[in-house]
Amino acid sequence: MTLRDRTAGLPVRLTFVAAILTGSFLLFLVQPMVARMALPQLGGAPAVWNSAMLVYQALLLGGYAYAHLLGKLVPKAQATVHLLMLLLAAAWLPIGVARTQVPAGVEPALWTPWLLAASIGPLFFAVSAQAPLLQRWFAFVCPGRDPYALYAASNVGSFAGLIAYPLLVEPLLPLRTQSWGWSIGYGVVFVLVVACGWMLPHQRDQLVEQVDAGEAPGLSTVLHWIALALVPSGLMLATTTFLTTDIVAVPLLWVLPLGLYLLSFTVAFADRRGPAETITRFAPVTILVFGGMMIAGHHQYPLLNALAALMLLFAVSVALHTRMHASRPAPARLTGFYLAMSVGGALGGVFAGLVAPVVFDWTYEYPLLILAAGMLTPLPFLLPGAQRLWARRNDALSIGALVAVALLVVVGLTDPGGMLGANAGVIAFFGIVVVGLFAIGARLPYVFALAGALYLFGGYRAIELSMEPGARTRSYFGVYTIGEEPGVRTLQHGTTVHGVQLIGSAERERTPTTYYVPQSGVGRALLAAPKLYGTGARIGVVGLGTGTLSCYARPGQQWRFYEIDPVVVRMARDTGTFTFLKNCLPDAQIVMGDARLSLTDQATGSLDLLTLDAFSSDAVPMHLMTKEAFATYGRVLDKRGLLLVHVSNRYLDLAPVVAATAGGWMAAALSYHPDEGIEGQTGSEWIALTRDPAVLDGLVAAGGDWMPLPPTDASAWTDDYASILPVLRALQ
Repeated sequence: MTLRDRTAGLPVRLTFVAAILTGSFLLFLVQPMVARMALPQLGGAPAVWNSAMLVYQALLLGGYAYAHLLGKLVPKAQATVHLLMLLLAAAWLPIGVARTQVPAGVEPALWTPWLLAASIGPLFFAVSAQAPLLQRWFAFVCPGRDPYALYAASNVGSFAGLIAYPLLVEPLLPLRTQSWGWSIGYGVVFVLVVACGWMLPHQRDQLVEQVDAGEAPGLSTVLHWIALALVPSGLMLATTTFLTTDIVAVPLLWVLPLGLYLLSFTVAFADRRGPAETITRFAPVTILVFGGMMIAGHHQYPLLNALAALMLLFAVSVALHTRMHASRPAPARLTGFYLAMSVGGALGGVFAGLVAPVVFDWTYEYPLLILAAGMLTPLPFLLPGAQRLWARRNDALSIGALVAVALLVVVGLTDPGGMLGANAGVIAFFGIVVVGLFAIGARLPYVFALAGALYLFGGYRAIELSMEPGARTRSYFGVYTIGEEPGVRTLQHGTTVHGVQLIGSAERERTPTTYYVPQSGVGRALLAAPKLYGTGARIGVVGLGTGTLSCYARPGQQWRFYEIDPVVVRMARDTGTFTFLKNCLPDAQIVMGDARLSLTDQATGSLDLLTLDAFSSDAVPMHLMTKEAFATYGRVLDKRGLLLVHVSNRYLDLAPVVAATAGGWMAAALSYHPDEGIEGQTGSEWIALTRDPAVLDGLVAAGGDWMPLPPTDASAWTDDYASILPVLRALQ
């Protein structure tokens, strides 16, 4: 009986599938797990996840390159080397993040990748080589079988690992148990790799190599693979930034774009081609319609935007990965193919995660990647008879389509004669969509229609703001937009207004606004501070924003602001954009860095009142809401100290979390909703916490509808355990 006859059975295939699936499951389970472990050290900015993704993509590239180089050895030697690599990486078990403090003044975009690479780099590198390497081994053991089908199994495991973390692992297990569970899984992977390596032949099968190798791909083919991998990877990170900026920086939302991205590989590389071909066929329509919808930026429909963004990402990823699958090489060149794919993925991550935040002042990478998707996606003719019509009248139809799109853009922006009224832009956009649908199958007219839709439905506004000096600024922590209307100047971060200053007179410019008006919880507390703590009250504020709260400062008080983003400090203090600090507290002390880490270094009992208001768009930095964080606040505050926590949120009901987490503190909540039409005021919810009942009584007596927090059965958040599922408003 030949080797082929002995090993081509189902048990062999199942062994390889189990090894690849288990390795991929662990590989992508560890991504949100380690990012969650790193929150207390690195802060809760959405960019932390993007930095983590850059590390993962770089390590994945290294693992694929290692697998490609290992293919130069005979099969048994490959197994020996890889098993030694797995044993060496096991020295980093149990998995976790190195307990290293972030050095003062270090750029977080540089520190975060270094810390994550040092913490899990060897383990991630070793496991990341599994998928291409074991597929190559499968081609040796089962000649004639298509090893690319195993890549679908790999991505099933990856997707399962991502989804399992927020839905099962994070809600049910503390981090320590998660770490040991992952380590046990690593041992299982090692055993399965031993089983796969045992079946390998001792010598390379030269005949199989000669038959399967085929012609080496040219440079243009390799560059095409890289481009097809780059666009979905970059779009995945851009989509992640949108979701985690507007809701909350937690694994539940981190994994959605990455999960769909991985699921697209499963669809694109599956044996059954029906789903991939159907999604690819209609991907041009999805790109045209949803691409313009996303750039329009209708912030009043955030959940609809999120759904559209995810559908767009999935359609683009399936279409481009399906095109990559169609051009895949023979099994003998499999590792080189995956190496090119990994290079593209890493370049997409570098573009969206590193280059774009530095080069652009807005998320221009998003429309650019959508446009690139339109250039690369397959364009089968959709309309009956369209292919014959374009074949006969290609030049005339192309010119007509270009002219029509240009005219519709002009009409949508200017509405000459007031023909279309207030809906001119929307009507023109749908006109461009009609032209684009007719042009599907003809690359240049379709791409021109897509560009017109992106420009008309939001792109022109972004360009106008970028050309206006000082109107928009971008940093590692997000995009800040400054708007000005008669008598009002605003600061918007992501989709949320984070500050409003009334302008026109000295009195107006000193007036606290938005969530910080005198009737709000924090306004009541700061006005009561002289009575509670005397004229020398020591006050700390986590989150500088526009500096609005500084206008509550009184002579003799000591104020200290904690701010993580230097761009915010420049806008609030240095550029004159907002003048709260200049007018009310010009000598304010500002401590740079993540507030929790900065407070750790403060003296015990050094503050009387601390305000917690560190938001990223509408997202909540989870690491500032854990028991360990509240212990830090309690240590820094005097025994009679007062803690104010801002819990206003469109998506999360945070009051039960605060009640459960701040066990041992006395608490009261104030929800303020201004009458409609009052200038500069915004509804808000604040919770006041103290360990001294006399302080809480004094605060309540000072005014305001303070209410006791109701009992809760919510679980407290800790650095070791936290889940947003129980507090999602959509699930309540």
